Amino acid sequence: MIPLRLLMMLRSPPLITSCYFSDDLDERSKALEYIGHVCKDFGFFYLVNHGISDSVFEGVFKGISDFFNPTEIESRKQYEKKNPTDRIRWGLRSSPGENREYLKIIAHPQYHCPTKPAGFSESMEEYFKGLREVVQGLGKAVSKALGFEECYIEKAFKLGTGFDVSRMNLYPPNFRSKGSIGVPDHTDPGFFVSLIQDVNGGLQVFSNDGNCINVNLPPNAIFINLGDHLEILTNGKYKSHVHRVVVDNNKVKRISVATLHGPSLDAFVSPAPEFVDDSHPPAYRGMTYKQSLQANGSDEIDVQSSIEQIRL
Repeated sequence: MIPLRLLMMLRSPPLITSCYFSDDLDERSKALEYIGHVCKDFGFFYLVNHGISDSVFEGVFKGISDFFNPTEIESRKQYEKKNPTDRIRWGLRSSPGENREYLKIIAHPQYHCPTKPAGFSESMEEYFKGLREVVQGLGKAVSKALGFEECYIEKAFKLGTGFDVSRMNLYPPNFRSKGSIGVPDHTDPGFFVSLIQDVNGGLQVFSNDGNCINVNLPPNAIFINLGDHLEILTNGKYKSHVHRVVVDNNKVKRISVATLHGPSLDAFVSPAPEFVDDSHPPAYRGMTYKQSLQANGSDEIDVQSSIEQIRL
């Protein structure tokens, strides 16, 4: 079970570290109140003391770096998109609007990963095992912050069979990019998206008031951004925030791992009755998670946001 403690960081994402699981009832109550505040007023934060060891992070970044070996690019082309049922997908983008090389894989409920280079699949699997603990812990914490039993989010999203897609990104130094943008403005579907990176900087998130916040992460911290389907479930009480990646300040290549933690593909997600009343009518159409991933014409592994198509 992950430890969660809360501490406010001015002009940067809030930091969450321990306290939610404290034996001190007053401390737990304050932690839950703060989690609710962070989710409602920010919609993004970062975790430290999350239970995933530094050695796991080191294995992940080494494995990804080895996979993106520039001399092996031809071998990676076997994973270029062939059909919507792909469970491993590679791509390369170099344009004014997007600059990155990426690998997308299904991380849960079935794990898929290239078997080469040696040790890569094993390192990623160990990391995703730790992330499942993070998913479970945040599900309980957010449920309690909303005023419900710990299993509320888990039941609503069927998190035990939640559909998780991970994107491993290699962003070039600015002198090799075709523009300033690594990934353009977007939100992400699902419960939340987690992100780790080997070099600080690059990620920007837009706050409720429209300000652009540069995300600065301590080494081996996990950034959390709430997803579209938590916004849908809470009928807009918690927001999924627009974010992007910039590369114009990249002095060296930068690796990130963004994992979208979704409901089960067959989970029907709509504004929950607890968040709907005469003053707050339903603001989103209900549909299964799979239907929502296909609502804008994309397939499951692309996991593109369709919240604008779902919004009433």
